[in-house]
Amino acid sequence: MMSAEKHVIDVIRSISIPGSARSAVHRNWVRGLHVTPEHTAIHLELTGISVSDGEALRASIAHALTEAGFPGVTVSADHAMIGLDVQQTAQGPIETGAAHIIAVASGKGGVGKSTVAANLAVALAQQGYAVGLADTDIYGPSVPTMFDVEMSKPRVDDKRRIIPVEKYGVKLLSMGFLVDPDKAVIWRGPMVSSAVKQFLGEAAWGDLDFLVLDLPPGTGDIQLTLVQSAPLSGAVIVSTPQKVALADAKKGIAMFEQVDVPVLGVVENMAYFTPPDQPDKRYFLFGEGGAKALAAARGVPVLGEIPLEMPVREQADAGRPIVLAEGEPSPAMVAFSTLATNVADATHLHHAKRAAQSGLDISYE
Repeated sequence: MMSAEKHVIDVIRSISIPGSARSAVHRNWVRGLHVTPEHTAIHLELTGISVSDGEALRASIAHALTEAGFPGVTVSADHAMIGLDVQQTAQGPIETGAAHIIAVASGKGGVGKSTVAANLAVALAQQGYAVGLADTDIYGPSVPTMFDVEMSKPRVDDKRRIIPVEKYGVKLLSMGFLVDPDKAVIWRGPMVSSAVKQFLGEAAWGDLDFLVLDLPPGTGDIQLTLVQSAPLSGAVIVSTPQKVALADAKKGIAMFEQVDVPVLGVVENMAYFTPPDQPDKRYFLFGEGGAKALAAARGVPVLGEIPLEMPVREQADAGRPIVLAEGEPSPAMVAFSTLATNVADATHLHHAKRAAQSGLDISYE
């Protein structure tokens, strides 16, 4: 059953900003969401829009929410201080131009985290979002292979910013673009941290809705650099069902909780196997229900259960994520599309429920 708060977000997302195809949800303008049986309140923090267009948007949203049956609708709005965000200022100086930065992490290697990150990014782009994907696994980059851009080299613009490679509607950066694929990256922690900061803060990402970060496994230097330097909107934890993977996933959740980064939820990869000739059968090769139990214990949702399918591996090796496969959608394709919807919804809802900031004196009642 859809929550009232999610319904509010969906209504607002259906209303375009005057002169734009995007909504206030896409632009990260919704704050202070509060819904009770008697009252529905939101606040819009507007930037880069005229007073008249801002009032028109506010009125349209108020009307749509009332028409949708929400009680006691109050929609307030003001012009927020451009370029200043409380969370960003508190966490660090890196500015990417992305409305939301999502970290895809795992406690250990081998759970399919990069496959999840790649398909999540492409699925979000398929749903109409502007998306970037930064491969921050400096020692073992996989994005160039998964997107079939192994021979690509990023250029720089006239401001000496790195221009990401673009494929399948997703902007990409990876250490794999910059080093010989046959040579190992033998760097100490400070060099790795510096490279990650450059990928985020010195790249021409443009105006993104989501910047997905494919983190290396574990809780080391790169993870610490990111949580201290980048304004993360949330983290997605990837695990497989078996006990050893879940134990490490629990540590990953704990790390983000300790540094006040919201954990949006858990993804159970390789959750089950369904034989192609027996679509009604499910075989739980690595155990059953592990991610659900972990999510319940930590108070976070299960964002997706990705089945074990050979085409997922084949498509990744071919440089074309499974969500791009043609023909009848497979269970994995559907699962990744659902994952993207759930991640976007969880991110928008978490942001909308944050308290409104102090804006300029221009306001509407």
